[in-house]
Amino acid sequence: MTSNLPVAARRAAELERPEVLAAFFQGLSDPTRVRILELLAERPRTVSELVAALGLAQGRVSSHLSCLRWCGYVEARVEGRYNRYRLVDERVREILRLGEAIVRDNAARLGSCLVLATEGAEGAADGAAGEP
Repeated sequence: MTSNLPVAARRAAELERPEVLAAFFQGLSDPTRVRILELLAERPRTVSELVAALGLAQGRVSSHLSCLRWCGYVEARVEGRYNRYRLVDERVREILRLGEAIVRDNAARLGSCLVLATEGAEGAADGAAGEP
């Protein structure tokens, strides 16, 4: 198995400000990751607690947590036998709150955006192809 770390490190150095900002928001582009952040905004949790709350397989939750850790949204702290995940920055709560308010005010427009609908369909097709 090869590591993506060298590729990611090179890529980060090549990104310009708009690309970095887009990557930040891309971390929020998955509904499961958003739900994980919402749960962690309530209180720190273990993977087992997140699995129970989300009703997903442990591997899927861990994969999303790995992404959120890599992107700097969450961190894990060892507590006994478990890692307890928490938000790294309290401003994430505010981002979620503001996003929810904007969505509430613009739900119809977001739901009818042809560009996002096309991107979502492409992503779903890509995801289906990658599933075993």
